[in-house]
Amino acid sequence: MSGQIMDGKAIGAAIRAEVAEGAAALKAKGLRAPGLAAVLVGENPASKVYVSSKVKACAEAGLFSEKVELPATATTEEVLKVVRHLNERQDIDGILVQLPLPKQVDEGAVLRAIDPSKDVDGFHPVSVGNLVLDQGGFEPCTPAGIMELLKRCGVDLKGKRAVVVGRSHIVGKPMALMLLREHATVTICHSRTQDLPGVCREADVLVAAMGKPAFITHDFIKPGAVVVDVGINRVTDLAEAERFFGGDPERMKQVREKGSTLVGDVLPTAMWEKASLYTPVPGGVGPLTIAMLLSNTLKSAQLRMG
Repeated sequence: MSGQIMDGKAIGAAIRAEVAEGAAALKAKGLRAPGLAAVLVGENPASKVYVSSKVKACAEAGLFSEKVELPATATTEEVLKVVRHLNERQDIDGILVQLPLPKQVDEGAVLRAIDPSKDVDGFHPVSVGNLVLDQGGFEPCTPAGIMELLKRCGVDLKGKRAVVVGRSHIVGKPMALMLLREHATVTICHSRTQDLPGVCREADVLVAAMGKPAFITHDFIKPGAVVVDVGINRVTDLAEAERFFGGDPERMKQVREKGSTLVGDVLPTAMWEKASLYTPVPGGVGPLTIAMLLSNTLKSAQLRMG
């Protein structure tokens, strides 16, 4: 069996085009562009890259965006002051605080301070409660993007067995709730799950989100399953790359020339050989996360402007 790729890049681009249409429709009515504020605390290189890509995506979709940068030494109160100010601003529809925050900043207090009507990341307790109770509101962007991907790739979830590996607040838990809402029978697995490969092999839809490079191997995947790989891990070792990618010349070249390549939480050869549909890494789930952030910001603007 040779699995088909679920192209997150193409589907993410389609969602972004829909957001651009929505933003243009607001402007055509003489209204302002939707506005997103990104708060970045400290000098984390990965966080800087993520925030820059979000700001760039906003510009491409016709959204207004603003980056608020604070030093790594910022206190909880200093971050809260910024969030409160953004809550008051009429030109800002969405607020995202880039995680992780420096150790001295109380992450929970900061997320709780965001106005739920501007919580486009979907991390506020009110947003989480709305998701649990199925009452609308904003949903975390990565699992929401995965649901869009499955829908647009024609995956029918009704009555299917879905297994989510990983129980984070950002992906694992909300993912399970969204699958449940679409009438899948859902199991959440984690580091204490007994016979993890056996449980995973029961899945018609397998979502891997635990941050362990190529941890899910052939033994975990039921033939013909749909596999969604949320992990992004950097591989720098040539022997490891050879093992993960079955000697794929393109990947081996990346490691030799650039010093690294990316692998998800699923062994790529296992997905290629056993899944009916799967997400590549990169180019699978990643582009959908930003697309859904823009979609949430547009939705917030539409609600706020009536």
